[in-house]
Amino acid sequence: MSETRERIAVVGAGLVGSLWALMLTRRGYTVDIFDRRPDPRTAGDVGGRSINLALSERGWKALDLAGVQDEVREISMPVKGRRMHALDGSLTFQPYGRAEGGRFGEGECIYSVARGSLNQLLLEAAEKTGQAQVHFNHKLEDYRQDDDGVTLNFGAGGERKADRLFGTDGAFSAVRMRMMKGDRFDASQEYLKHGYKELELKPDGQGDFQLPSDGLHIWPRGHFMLMALPNPDGSFTCTLFAPFEGVDSFDEIVDSDAALAYFEKHFPDFVPLMPDLKAQWDSHPLSSLAMVKCAPWHENDRVALVGDSAHAIVPFYGQGMNCGFEDCTVLDGLMDRFLDADGGGHWGEMLAQYSELRKANGDAILELALRNFIEMRDLTGDPMFLLQKRIEGRIAKQHPDQWVPLYSQVTFTHIDYAEALKRGNRQRAIMHQVMDRPDIENVSDSPEIVAQAIALLQEGA
Repeated sequence: MSETRERIAVVGAGLVGSLWALMLTRRGYTVDIFDRRPDPRTAGDVGGRSINLALSERGWKALDLAGVQDEVREISMPVKGRRMHALDGSLTFQPYGRAEGGRFGEGECIYSVARGSLNQLLLEAAEKTGQAQVHFNHKLEDYRQDDDGVTLNFGAGGERKADRLFGTDGAFSAVRMRMMKGDRFDASQEYLKHGYKELELKPDGQGDFQLPSDGLHIWPRGHFMLMALPNPDGSFTCTLFAPFEGVDSFDEIVDSDAALAYFEKHFPDFVPLMPDLKAQWDSHPLSSLAMVKCAPWHENDRVALVGDSAHAIVPFYGQGMNCGFEDCTVLDGLMDRFLDADGGGHWGEMLAQYSELRKANGDAILELALRNFIEMRDLTGDPMFLLQKRIEGRIAKQHPDQWVPLYSQVTFTHIDYAEALKRGNRQRAIMHQVMDRPDIENVSDSPEIVAQAIALLQEGA
């Protein structure tokens, strides 16, 4: 590893910022990580609860590059598919991918990991290199560029100088807000009309899971749904997604008594598992979901956005963190192409290429996540949708080189999100033709159906 005189500032000590700082130190850079919050390792969870994390292949690749894959594997657990709960209590299991293979030989699955534990692991890994220092209670007020670098202004925290600045400070990024003051920078923010509230389903009296731990549990109810993702300690992080206003909305749940009645009506099999539902309802916050788009993701050759600061999305594909980690993977690869061994070279060209490559993919995964929300809440309990998934599974098994399910493309490969969206649109159009057959329920298991789908796919090749 060669030493470099460049000093890099990373604003945001969350998951993406911590990982990117670690990857920079492995290249010999000195890194200062700044965060507006107190140190969560000493102050506790001061940021509120957050939706559980689902690690998949794109995220694992970045963790492997950073040298921490094995450590993260120790604090994560495999989740092999969806378990859908019907209103009558019946269960349906839909596997995510193939039962064989996978990064760790456990089949194609996602991995549940606690945000706080992963964040702490990445921060401490960066600190242990001796080349990264974390500065908490530093809220960025402004920055300015000159020929010598970037000067960061933290108000009462003073000024700090760096050669480059990476904004990894999330959906409400201070770095992005400052970039918006510049010329020809586009940015938009939109809120989903649904919000969410998290609850914790504790282990049973023996410390075991109260639900099967191999699946993401979903209670689909049309325009709203309940989800439960297992944690390694035997608990589940449960999330109710519902509209803020209207029928079956959070507005209708005026107090904990109304919350209990809501769950008894819509999720009756869940209620006996959580005797403290009313107490949790009163103590846990109601949160909103923001979506962010912007362009470009860089400013000259010294400033760039990474992760949610550039592309905040909704969580319904489990790709928010994975997409941010993939940003780091792409940046790391571009550094090999554009920079020399001492860190010098064409930073401007590199950041422009990064911005161009990742912008299209950030937009694509947002669209995919919004679509998946509709699928999870509206369709996963629909018998015809489940039949379609079984047919697609047979097509993929018999023709793995020609037909890769969209979920597998996004979750278990490194195909660009934009390309996956394009291929997924083609396959969806084909399946609409297949499912429109009046005799589909009678011939769904026949070789004819698979042949028809592949023929339609080849026609459009």
